[in-house]
Amino acid sequence: MENQSSTVALIAADELLIQAAGKLNIPGCTILQFENGIDLSNNWSKKKLNIVAILSRSEIIGPNGISLKHALQARKFADVPFFIISDHVNDHLKAIALKEGIADIFHKQQLQYNLQKRLPFIISNWHHIKTNNAVSGQSAYKIPLEKRIFDVVFSSLALLLLSPVLLITALAVRLESKGPVFYYSLRVGTGYKIFKFFKFRSMYVNADARLKDLKHLNQYGAAAETEKVDTAGFRCDDCKQMGTSCQASLYADKHSWCEKQYALTRKASAGAAFIKIKDDPRITRVGKILRNTSMDELPQLVNVLIGDMSIVGNRPLPLYEAEKLTTDKYAQRFIAPAGITGLWQVEKRGKSAEMSEEERLMLDNTYAENHSLLNDFRLIFRTIPALFQKENV
Repeated sequence: MENQSSTVALIAADELLIQAAGKLNIPGCTILQFENGIDLSNNWSKKKLNIVAILSRSEIIGPNGISLKHALQARKFADVPFFIISDHVNDHLKAIALKEGIADIFHKQQLQYNLQKRLPFIISNWHHIKTNNAVSGQSAYKIPLEKRIFDVVFSSLALLLLSPVLLITALAVRLESKGPVFYYSLRVGTGYKIFKFFKFRSMYVNADARLKDLKHLNQYGAAAETEKVDTAGFRCDDCKQMGTSCQASLYADKHSWCEKQYALTRKASAGAAFIKIKDDPRITRVGKILRNTSMDELPQLVNVLIGDMSIVGNRPLPLYEAEKLTTDKYAQRFIAPAGITGLWQVEKRGKSAEMSEEERLMLDNTYAENHSLLNDFRLIFRTIPALFQKENV
Protein backbone atom coordinates (compact mmCIF):
# COMPACT_ATOMS: atom_id res chain seq x y z
CA MET A 1 0.00 0.00 0.00
CA GLU A 2 1.46 3.31 -1.01
CA ASN A 3 1.90 6.02 1.58
CA GLN A 4 1.65 9.41 -0.09
CA SER A 5 1.97 11.51 3.09
CA SER A 6 5.33 13.16 3.67
CA THR A 7 7.55 11.24 6.07
CA VAL A 8 10.52 12.23 8.21
CA ALA A 9 12.62 9.11 8.88
CA LEU A 10 14.46 8.61 12.17
CA ILE A 11 17.42 6.20 12.07
CA ALA A 12 18.70 4.51 15.26
CA ALA A 13 16.80 7.11 17.29
CA ASP A 14 17.40 7.43 21.01
CA GLU A 15 15.02 9.08 23.49
CA LEU A 16 16.56 12.50 22.88
CA LEU A 17 15.96 12.37 19.12
CA ILE A 18 12.46 10.93 19.51
CA GLN A 19 11.45 13.76 21.86
CA ALA A 20 12.95 16.42 19.62
CA ALA A 21 11.28 15.03 16.50
CA GLY A 22 7.95 14.79 18.31
CA LYS A 23 7.98 18.55 18.88
CA LEU A 24 8.51 19.38 15.22
CA ASN A 25 5.73 21.28 13.55
CA ILE A 26 5.85 20.37 9.85
CA PRO A 27 2.34 20.38 8.33
CA GLY A 28 1.47 17.14 6.51
CA CYS A 29 4.51 15.23 7.81
CA THR A 30 4.54 12.03 9.83
CA ILE A 31 7.48 10.68 11.85
CA LEU A 32 8.60 7.06 11.33
CA GLN A 33 11.38 5.24 13.18
CA PHE A 34 13.78 2.71 11.62
CA GLU A 35 16.39 0.59 13.37
CA ASN A 36 19.10 1.12 10.78
CA GLY A 37 19.78 1.83 7.12
CA ILE A 38 18.70 -1.64 6.00
CA ASP A 39 15.34 -1.27 7.75
CA LEU A 40 14.85 2.15 6.12
CA SER A 41 15.88 0.92 2.68
CA ASN A 42 13.56 -2.10 2.76
CA ASN A 43 10.53 -0.12 3.92
CA TRP A 44 11.25 2.76 1.56
CA SER A 45 11.16 0.40 -1.43
CA LYS A 46 8.37 -1.92 -0.30
CA LYS A 47 5.93 0.70 0.99
CA LYS A 48 6.93 3.42 -1.49
CA LEU A 49 7.31 5.95 1.29
CA ASN A 50 7.36 9.63 0.46
CA ILE A 51 10.38 10.45 2.62
CA VAL A 52 11.27 14.14 2.71
CA ALA A 53 14.07 14.06 5.30
CA ILE A 54 16.26 11.60 7.23
CA LEU A 55 17.49 12.18 10.79
CA SER A 56 20.20 9.71 11.79
CA ARG A 57 21.56 9.33 15.31
CA SER A 58 25.13 8.42 14.44
CA GLU A 59 28.71 9.55 14.46
CA ILE A 60 29.60 11.29 11.22
CA ILE A 61 31.82 8.40 10.06
CA GLY A 62 29.71 5.73 11.74
CA PRO A 63 27.65 3.10 9.86
CA ASN A 64 24.53 5.29 9.92
CA GLY A 65 26.42 8.43 8.95
CA ILE A 66 28.13 9.33 5.67
CA SER A 67 28.36 5.68 4.60
CA LEU A 68 24.58 5.27 4.87
CA LYS A 69 24.06 8.42 2.80
CA HIS A 70 26.30 6.92 0.08
CA ALA A 71 24.51 3.57 0.25
CA LEU A 72 21.12 5.19 -0.29
CA GLN A 73 22.51 7.16 -3.22
CA ALA A 74 23.92 3.96 -4.75
CA ARG A 75 20.45 2.38 -4.58
CA LYS A 76 18.98 5.40 -6.42
CA PHE A 77 16.65 6.54 -3.65
CA ALA A 78 15.34 10.09 -3.81
CA ASP A 79 17.91 12.72 -2.86
CA VAL A 80 16.41 14.12 0.36
CA PRO A 81 18.09 16.14 3.13
CA PHE A 82 20.09 13.81 5.39
CA PHE A 83 20.82 15.11 8.90
CA ILE A 84 23.26 13.58 11.40
CA ILE A 85 22.87 13.96 15.15
CA SER A 86 26.28 13.30 16.67
CA ASP A 87 28.12 13.38 19.99
CA HIS A 88 31.29 14.66 18.30
CA VAL A 89 31.23 17.65 15.96
CA ASN A 90 34.10 19.90 14.92
CA ASP A 91 34.82 22.14 11.93
CA HIS A 92 36.92 19.51 10.16
CA LEU A 93 34.31 16.76 10.44
CA LYS A 94 31.53 19.15 9.50
CA ALA A 95 33.37 20.24 6.34
CA ILE A 96 33.83 16.61 5.32
CA ALA A 97 30.17 15.76 5.96
CA LEU A 98 28.87 18.75 3.99
CA LYS A 99 31.21 17.92 1.14
CA GLU A 100 29.74 14.39 1.06
CA GLY A 101 26.18 15.74 0.72
CA ILE A 102 25.00 15.77 4.34
CA ALA A 103 22.44 18.55 4.77
CA ASP A 104 23.47 19.51 8.30
CA ILE A 105 25.07 18.12 11.47
CA PHE A 106 23.57 18.75 14.89
CA HIS A 107 25.27 18.24 18.22
CA LYS A 108 22.93 16.45 20.61
CA GLN A 109 23.13 19.27 23.17
CA GLN A 110 21.57 21.82 20.78
CA LEU A 111 19.34 19.31 19.02
CA GLN A 112 15.89 20.65 19.90
CA TYR A 113 16.65 24.27 19.00
CA ASN A 114 18.45 23.42 15.77
CA LEU A 115 15.78 21.00 14.54
CA GLN A 116 12.97 23.48 15.03
CA LYS A 117 14.94 26.25 13.38
CA ARG A 118 16.68 24.45 10.53
CA LEU A 119 14.70 21.37 9.52
CA PRO A 120 11.52 22.93 8.05
CA PHE A 121 13.58 25.52 6.17
CA ILE A 122 15.95 22.97 4.62
CA ILE A 123 13.12 20.62 3.64
CA SER A 124 11.23 23.47 1.94
CA ASN A 125 14.30 24.78 0.13
CA TRP A 126 16.25 21.56 -0.45
CA HIS A 127 16.34 21.75 -4.25
CA HIS A 128 17.81 25.25 -4.16
CA ILE A 129 20.25 24.40 -1.34
CA LYS A 130 21.70 21.25 -2.91
CA THR A 131 22.24 22.88 -6.31
CA ASN A 132 23.84 26.03 -4.93
CA ASN A 133 25.67 24.77 -1.87
CA ALA A 134 29.37 25.56 -1.80
CA VAL A 135 31.33 24.17 1.12
CA SER A 136 33.77 26.61 2.67
CA GLY A 137 36.63 25.85 4.99
CA GLN A 138 39.28 23.23 4.75
CA SER A 139 39.49 21.47 1.39
CA ALA A 140 39.97 17.72 1.12
CA TYR A 141 43.50 16.46 0.82
CA LYS A 142 44.61 15.57 -2.69
CA ILE A 143 47.64 13.37 -3.32
CA PRO A 144 50.36 15.39 -5.13
CA LEU A 145 50.88 14.39 -8.77
CA GLU A 146 54.46 13.14 -8.27
CA LYS A 147 53.40 10.98 -5.33
CA ARG A 148 50.46 9.55 -7.29
CA ILE A 149 52.71 8.71 -10.27
CA PHE A 150 55.13 6.94 -7.93
CA ASP A 151 52.25 4.99 -6.30
CA VAL A 152 50.89 3.79 -9.66
CA VAL A 153 54.31 2.76 -11.03
CA PHE A 154 55.42 1.09 -7.79
CA SER A 155 52.16 -0.84 -7.19
CA SER A 156 51.91 -1.98 -10.83
CA LEU A 157 55.47 -3.32 -10.91
CA ALA A 158 55.10 -4.93 -7.48
CA LEU A 159 51.88 -6.73 -8.47
CA LEU A 160 53.53 -8.00 -11.66
CA LEU A 161 56.74 -9.20 -10.01
CA LEU A 162 54.99 -10.71 -7.00
CA SER A 163 52.25 -12.50 -8.95
CA PRO A 164 53.78 -16.00 -8.31
CA VAL A 165 54.01 -15.24 -4.58
CA LEU A 166 50.43 -13.98 -4.57
CA LEU A 167 49.20 -17.20 -6.18
CA ILE A 168 51.10 -19.47 -3.76
CA THR A 169 49.90 -17.44 -0.78
CA ALA A 170 46.29 -17.60 -1.97
CA LEU A 171 46.53 -21.38 -2.28
CA ALA A 172 48.01 -21.74 1.24
CA VAL A 173 45.25 -19.62 2.78
CA ARG A 174 42.54 -21.64 1.04
CA LEU A 175 44.00 -25.05 1.96
CA GLU A 176 44.26 -24.35 5.69
CA SER A 177 40.74 -23.07 6.37
CA LYS A 178 37.46 -22.69 4.56
CA GLY A 179 36.41 -19.24 3.47
CA PRO A 180 37.45 -16.58 0.99
CA VAL A 181 41.14 -16.10 0.19
CA PHE A 182 40.84 -12.33 0.38
CA TYR A 183 39.31 -10.32 3.15
CA TYR A 184 38.13 -6.75 3.10
CA SER A 185 36.93 -4.44 5.82
CA LEU A 186 35.66 -0.90 5.66
CA ARG A 187 38.46 1.47 6.61
CA VAL A 188 38.68 5.22 7.11
CA GLY A 189 41.47 6.93 5.21
CA THR A 190 42.36 10.42 4.05
CA GLY A 191 39.73 13.00 4.92
CA TYR A 192 37.65 10.32 6.67
CA LYS A 193 36.98 8.68 3.31
CA ILE A 194 35.56 5.17 3.77
CA PHE A 195 36.78 2.45 1.38
CA LYS A 196 37.21 -1.33 1.08
CA PHE A 197 40.59 -2.34 2.49
CA PHE A 198 41.96 -5.60 1.01
CA LYS A 199 44.16 -8.20 2.74
CA PHE A 200 44.87 -11.91 2.55
CA ARG A 201 42.62 -13.57 5.10
CA SER A 202 44.75 -14.37 8.15
CA MET A 203 41.92 -15.18 10.57
CA TYR A 204 39.22 -17.78 10.76
CA VAL A 205 35.84 -16.88 9.24
CA ASN A 206 33.63 -14.65 11.45
CA ALA A 207 36.64 -13.40 13.43
CA ASP A 208 35.11 -9.90 13.72
CA ALA A 209 32.08 -11.34 15.54
CA ARG A 210 34.39 -12.68 18.28
CA LEU A 211 36.09 -9.32 18.88
CA LYS A 212 33.71 -8.20 21.63
CA ASP A 213 34.59 -11.31 23.65
CA LEU A 214 38.32 -10.56 23.44
CA LYS A 215 38.41 -6.82 24.20
CA HIS A 216 39.73 -7.54 27.70
CA LEU A 217 42.95 -8.71 26.00
CA ASN A 218 43.43 -5.40 24.14
CA GLN A 219 46.99 -4.17 24.77
CA TYR A 220 46.02 -0.56 24.09
CA GLY A 221 43.16 -0.81 26.58
CA ALA A 222 45.32 -1.84 29.54
CA ALA A 223 46.53 1.68 30.25
CA ALA A 224 43.01 3.09 30.07
CA GLU A 225 41.81 0.59 32.70
CA THR A 226 44.35 1.83 35.24
CA GLU A 227 42.99 5.37 34.95
CA LYS A 228 39.46 4.49 36.14
CA VAL A 229 38.46 6.25 39.32
CA ASP A 230 35.48 6.46 41.63
CA THR A 231 33.08 9.10 40.33
CA ALA A 232 30.95 9.45 43.47
CA GLY A 233 32.59 12.76 44.38
CA PHE A 234 36.34 13.22 44.72
CA ARG A 235 39.32 15.55 44.61
CA CYS A 236 42.36 15.15 42.39
CA ASP A 237 45.61 13.80 43.86
CA ASP A 238 47.30 17.20 43.74
CA CYS A 239 44.56 18.80 45.81
CA LYS A 240 44.52 15.93 48.32
CA GLN A 241 48.23 16.39 48.95
CA MET A 242 47.75 20.12 49.44
CA GLY A 243 44.74 19.54 51.73
CA THR A 244 42.69 22.05 49.73
CA SER A 245 39.58 22.05 47.62
CA CYS A 246 39.93 21.73 43.89
CA GLN A 247 40.25 25.04 42.10
CA ALA A 248 38.18 23.91 39.10
CA SER A 249 35.26 21.91 40.47
CA LEU A 250 32.20 20.60 38.66
CA TYR A 251 28.88 20.39 40.50
CA ALA A 252 25.76 18.24 40.08
CA ASP A 253 23.07 17.99 42.75
CA LYS A 254 24.90 17.26 46.04
CA HIS A 255 28.14 16.00 44.53
CA SER A 256 31.23 17.83 43.31
CA TRP A 257 34.07 16.59 41.13
CA CYS A 258 37.51 17.82 40.26
CA GLU A 259 37.61 18.78 36.58
CA LYS A 260 41.04 17.18 36.18
CA GLN A 261 39.82 13.81 37.49
CA TYR A 262 36.59 14.09 35.54
CA ALA A 263 38.58 14.42 32.30
CA LEU A 264 40.60 11.31 33.19
CA THR A 265 37.43 9.37 33.91
CA ARG A 266 35.83 10.35 30.63
CA LYS A 267 38.97 9.32 28.77
CA ALA A 268 39.08 5.95 30.52
CA SER A 269 35.38 5.21 29.98
CA ALA A 270 35.67 5.99 26.28
CA GLY A 271 38.01 3.04 25.87
CA ALA A 272 41.07 2.68 23.70
CA ALA A 273 40.90 3.91 20.12
CA PHE A 274 43.17 1.15 18.77
CA ILE A 275 42.77 -2.59 19.26
CA LYS A 276 45.70 -5.03 19.34
CA ILE A 277 45.61 -8.51 20.90
CA LYS A 278 48.79 -10.45 21.58
CA ASP A 279 48.64 -14.11 20.46
CA ASP A 280 45.18 -13.51 19.00
CA PRO A 281 43.34 -16.89 18.96
CA ARG A 282 41.42 -15.85 15.84
CA ILE A 283 44.58 -16.02 13.67
CA THR A 284 45.28 -19.15 11.60
CA ARG A 285 48.73 -20.78 11.39
CA VAL A 286 49.24 -19.53 7.84
CA GLY A 287 47.86 -16.18 8.94
CA LYS A 288 50.49 -15.89 11.67
CA ILE A 289 53.26 -16.37 9.08
CA LEU A 290 51.62 -13.86 6.76
CA ARG A 291 51.34 -11.27 9.52
CA ASN A 292 54.88 -11.73 10.84
CA THR A 293 56.24 -11.21 7.31
CA SER A 294 53.59 -8.58 6.39
CA MET A 295 52.64 -10.67 3.35
CA ASP A 296 48.97 -10.33 4.31
CA GLU A 297 49.30 -6.68 3.30
CA LEU A 298 50.19 -7.39 -0.34
CA PRO A 299 46.60 -7.11 -1.71
CA GLN A 300 46.64 -3.49 -0.54
CA LEU A 301 48.75 -2.79 -3.62
CA VAL A 302 45.39 -2.94 -5.42
CA ASN A 303 44.08 -0.22 -3.08
CA VAL A 304 47.12 1.87 -3.99
CA LEU A 305 46.65 1.26 -7.71
CA ILE A 306 43.02 2.41 -7.68
CA GLY A 307 43.78 5.46 -5.53
CA ASP A 308 42.30 4.55 -2.14
CA MET A 309 45.72 4.60 -0.50
CA SER A 310 49.34 5.46 -1.05
CA ILE A 311 52.46 3.34 -0.51
CA VAL A 312 53.46 5.51 2.46
CA GLY A 313 51.03 7.20 4.81
CA ASN A 314 49.08 6.89 8.02
CA ARG A 315 47.40 3.56 8.53
CA PRO A 316 43.70 3.60 7.51
CA LEU A 317 41.59 2.68 10.53
CA PRO A 318 38.52 0.49 11.08
CA LEU A 319 35.31 2.43 11.68
CA TYR A 320 35.20 1.57 15.39
CA GLU A 321 38.67 3.08 15.86
CA ALA A 322 38.27 6.12 13.62
CA GLU A 323 34.99 7.23 15.22
CA LYS A 324 36.90 7.80 18.49
CA LEU A 325 39.44 10.11 16.81
CA THR A 326 37.22 13.04 15.88
CA THR A 327 38.65 15.83 18.04
CA ASP A 328 40.78 18.50 16.38
CA LYS A 329 43.88 17.03 18.08
CA TYR A 330 43.47 13.61 16.49
CA ALA A 331 41.67 14.57 13.27
CA GLN A 332 45.00 15.91 12.01
CA ARG A 333 46.18 12.36 11.24
CA PHE A 334 43.45 12.11 8.58
CA ILE A 335 44.72 15.21 6.75
CA ALA A 336 47.44 13.12 5.11
CA PRO A 337 47.71 10.14 2.75
CA ALA A 338 46.54 6.76 3.97
CA GLY A 339 49.30 4.22 3.38
CA ILE A 340 50.54 0.64 3.57
CA THR A 341 53.57 1.59 5.62
CA GLY A 342 54.32 4.71 7.60
CA LEU A 343 56.20 6.40 10.38
CA TRP A 344 54.79 4.53 13.37
CA GLN A 345 55.44 1.11 11.80
CA VAL A 346 59.16 1.70 11.26
CA GLU A 347 59.68 3.61 14.52
CA LYS A 348 58.35 0.92 16.84
CA ARG A 349 58.45 -2.37 15.01
CA GLY A 350 60.71 -4.93 16.64
CA LYS A 351 61.36 -2.91 19.79
CA SER A 352 60.79 -4.53 23.16
CA ALA A 353 58.65 -1.75 24.61
CA GLU A 354 54.99 -1.70 23.58
CA MET A 355 53.78 1.44 21.84
CA SER A 356 51.15 3.40 23.72
CA GLU A 357 48.09 4.80 21.99
CA GLU A 358 49.29 8.36 22.55
CA GLU A 359 52.69 7.56 21.00
CA ARG A 360 51.06 6.10 17.90
CA LEU A 361 48.78 9.12 17.48
CA MET A 362 51.73 11.46 17.98
CA LEU A 363 53.66 9.68 15.20
CA ASP A 364 50.62 9.82 12.91
CA ASN A 365 50.31 13.57 13.48
CA THR A 366 54.04 14.02 12.94
CA TYR A 367 53.80 12.32 9.55
CA ALA A 368 50.76 14.45 8.62
CA GLU A 369 52.75 17.62 9.36
CA ASN A 370 55.97 16.63 7.55
CA HIS A 371 55.16 14.22 4.74
CA SER A 372 56.88 14.64 1.38
CA LEU A 373 58.03 12.35 -1.43
CA LEU A 374 61.62 12.49 -0.14
CA ASN A 375 60.54 11.50 3.37
CA ASP A 376 58.41 8.72 1.86
CA PHE A 377 61.49 7.24 0.18
CA ARG A 378 63.32 7.32 3.51
CA LEU A 379 60.45 5.47 5.20
CA ILE A 380 60.35 2.85 2.44
CA PHE A 381 64.06 2.09 2.92
CA ARG A 382 63.49 1.85 6.68
CA THR A 383 60.50 -0.44 6.15
CA ILE A 384 62.53 -3.16 4.39
CA PRO A 385 64.69 -4.14 7.43
CA ALA A 386 61.68 -3.64 9.72
CA LEU A 387 59.86 -6.42 7.90
CA PHE A 388 62.29 -8.96 9.30
CA GLN A 389 61.71 -7.96 12.93
CA LYS A 390 59.68 -10.34 15.06
CA GLU A 391 57.21 -7.80 16.37
CA ASN A 392 53.85 -8.00 14.63
CA VAL A 393 52.32 -4.58 14.13
